[in-house]
Formats: sequence, structure tokens, C-alpha cells
Amino acid sequence: MSSRILVVDDEPDILELVRLNLSQDGHSVDTAANGEEAMERMQKNPPDLVILDLMLPDTPGTDICREMRRDPALKDIPVIMLTAKGNELDRVVGFELGADDYVTKPFSPRELLLRVKAILRRRRTTNSPSSKIEYGEIVIDLERHRCRVAELELSLTAKEFGLLSALMSRPGRVMTRERLLEQVWGDDTFVSLRTIDTHMKRLREKLGASGTIIDTIRGVGYRFGE
Repeated sequence: MSSRILVVDDEPDILELVRLNLSQDGHSVDTAANGEEAMERMQKNPPDLVILDLMLPDTPGTDICREMRRDPALKDIPVIMLTAKGNELDRVVGFELGADDYVTKPFSPRELLLRVKAILRRRRTTNSPSSKIEYGEIVIDLERHRCRVAELELSLTAKEFGLLSALMSRPGRVMTRERLLEQVWGDDTFVSLRTIDTHMKRLREKLGASGTIIDTIRGVGYRFGE
């Protein structure tokens, strides 16, 4: 299925390489060489996905991502960070700002295409109107607040169910502890980040063998694997 993708990078060779490969894969591709141009294009015609360079000449890619997440019209658009940096701090910052994936230069065009396909597939699944989310033997019913694993009903606390539904709603996407805390605990500011780990440990134990599908991303948070 064709999607509209915006590629933001100040290197002409990178822009052309990514544009060519995405176009050959059937996508409609737009490009921007700086942050200001990227925001103008997104606000005028929001794309289905953004491939965003971290190091732009006018505005850091992290600021662009932050601005997108604050804009109601852009906040749900998936973002793949594209950068020459590869240290853990950059990844943590990118994920905390809501990036969906992170690709380090130099990169394989085939790898990038596979990551694009995976994110677009997850987005279509997430946007499908349904009160149930299923993965393997795990089934959660959001309306009835119930969870089954291999047809066995599990007794989850409200927080455990909240954590599981948050992760299953975004399969393959890293969710930071801070974001999980905000989404599941809300305004309860007296809860520490370590509380997330405690609840996650209990949730995995209740899920049994299926609990291994929840990955721990060291120094960042958790991800419901694909």
C-alpha cells in the first residue's frame, strides 16, 4: 500500500538515495533540506511517516520531533530518526521525544525500507477500530478490561492492564518509563520510575511464557516485540 513519506536531510546525496528507494517501493516521497521547510510541508499536507535527520543546519531534529508531538495534527505521525550519531544518549533522547525508530548512517537502503514497512504496518493495525488487541496467545479487551493468554483469563491489576495495553497498542515501538508513567499513572507525581519496573516484573510473571515478548530496552524503557 502506497504511503506519503517526508524525508528531511541536509545532504543532497542522502535525500536522493532515500527518495529513489522509497519511490521504487511505491511510496509518494517529498523532501526537505531543513527544519523550517519540513514543518511547512508537514503543516500544509501531513505525511504518513517522516524520516528525520538529527543534525539539520537550522533546527535540531530533536526540536522538530518535539514540535510535532505538541501539534495535534502531527503528533501521531511516526518518525524514524536518521543520524550519523550512534551513542546510547542520542537514542534515549530520540525515544523520549516520541521517535518510533532510529537508523544510524551509513545505512543500508534495504534495512531502511524494512523499517519503514514495519512502522507503516503497525500504524495501520493501531488505527484499526477495535476494542480488542491480539498478539500470539495474548488477547486484551479494552472495553471489558479483560486479558486472556491461551484462553486462560488473567487477573491483572488496573496498572498492569494499563501497562500491557499501552505496550500492545504500539507493537515494536519503544516506550520510555517516563511516558508509561504519564500514560498509566497520570498526575500521580509521587510514583517513582522504579515503580514501572516492579509492575512490569509482576506483569511478566502473570503472562508466563508469553511475558518474554516484552523487551527491556536498557536505559530507556520497554517494547512489545514484533
